[in-house]
Amino acid sequence: MLVTVIVLTIVVLLLVLLMLRMPVALSLALSGALGLGILQGTGYTTNVLGSVPFSATASFSLTIIPMFILMGMFAMRARIAEHVFAVANHMVSRFPGGLGVATVMACAGFSAVSGSSIGTAATMSKLSVGQMRAYGYPAALATGIVAIAGTLGVVIPPSTFLVLYAIMTGESVAQILAAGIIPGVLSALGYIVYILVVGHRQIVRPEATLADAVAVAHSDAAEARGASRTRTAEPTATAAALPPGTPDTEAVQQVYGRTLRTLPWRGLVRLSVIFLIILGGMFSGVFTSTESAAIAAFVALLILLWEFRRDGWSTMWGNVKGALLDTAQTTSMVFMILVGSSVFSTFLIAAHVPDTVTNWVAGLDVPPLLTIGLLLLLLLPLGTALDEISVLIITIPIIYPIAMELGFDGIWLGLMIVKLTAIGMVTPPVGMTCFVVSGATGLRTETVFKGVLPLMLMDLVVSAILFFVPAITLFLPSLVAQSAG
Repeated sequence: MLVTVIVLTIVVLLLVLLMLRMPVALSLALSGALGLGILQGTGYTTNVLGSVPFSATASFSLTIIPMFILMGMFAMRARIAEHVFAVANHMVSRFPGGLGVATVMACAGFSAVSGSSIGTAATMSKLSVGQMRAYGYPAALATGIVAIAGTLGVVIPPSTFLVLYAIMTGESVAQILAAGIIPGVLSALGYIVYILVVGHRQIVRPEATLADAVAVAHSDAAEARGASRTRTAEPTATAAALPPGTPDTEAVQQVYGRTLRTLPWRGLVRLSVIFLIILGGMFSGVFTSTESAAIAAFVALLILLWEFRRDGWSTMWGNVKGALLDTAQTTSMVFMILVGSSVFSTFLIAAHVPDTVTNWVAGLDVPPLLTIGLLLLLLLPLGTALDEISVLIITIPIIYPIAMELGFDGIWLGLMIVKLTAIGMVTPPVGMTCFVVSGATGLRTETVFKGVLPLMLMDLVVSAILFFVPAITLFLPSLVAQSAG
């Protein structure tokens, strides 16, 4: 009974520290250290604090994380997201809700090379929200689409969350990354269905001005004459046709008055090259997951240098330096949370929380599927109070042994945990992705949460399908296992 009281007290302390806006890593480390001091004494606690920072991070398998982060930073600065959005926008913008669909498609594509939900949401917020607003999308719908589609970076490889799960549980990194492809595509399709069926009804079309009509007529006439045969055009004429609120970037400008041959297809090609390096190498067994991450990061660097080759060495070095600094900052944040969460997990293990929960669950007279379903649903309220990495690191040592005891597949379990954690990224009051979109657009956080809630229902439907039909998730991992064997 005393241990139970101590555990509950420490958990409450952790929540209080988080509400006081103390950094997550420090909140986890401080509350975990205090709990260890109460249970085991100061001598044991100081030993843990001296050893955990090294033991939690001194693993070669963890080098894949900064490599994927570096690759994403290079890809972000190489304007791949802008190019992919420009192509997707041209292809579907004439359909009802087409801009929203293009945003989802661009988020899914960029997630495949960035591996970051935060980076995807921040980039697409600046790129697409203003344009959607200019075309009559309500602020809630425009920001909600970007926020929910940004979470695809958690599921679609290369995902830092999936890699962390594999490292913590000993599952295959290649198989868990492959497991995220089909669920990620299903999630994107779910968002698109909502936009096409329900979301487009909220759009209030702005009245076309004479300038807009002239721009459209000019574009149609140019396409009919085959004027697209020239691969370049006067940028001033293109920029003049941009509607208000459209991001004034070269990639987006190329959408207007362009045909298929003059769209910035290079972004789509570059995205495909990086994605094939990441998964193709692992599927074929040519190189390991860590090697694929390093090679993909190097290729992304070459793409960045080539994109800005005409702007001079100072511009190229500025982008490379910025990507390196952003990588260092993000990697430091991830590893600090990893250290803090490891201290807190050590406290939970010292308090025998995993064993107690496992024994309690094993004694329940309920179907195993219901048991694991209830444990997974607990991730949703946890996501409202903790950041996503902390949720993973704290809950995996508890849920994974139970699932293995009940006979569930570890790859399927990892995908379900990460998928539900992704939903937590847009769940109030924390919803980190929503705060990123709010900060990037200047709109209220409440507006973003209002727009994202209906789309969360689509995510829950997809999660239910994946839960009851594990074969969907395990199809591609089985192919990876066969190729490795």
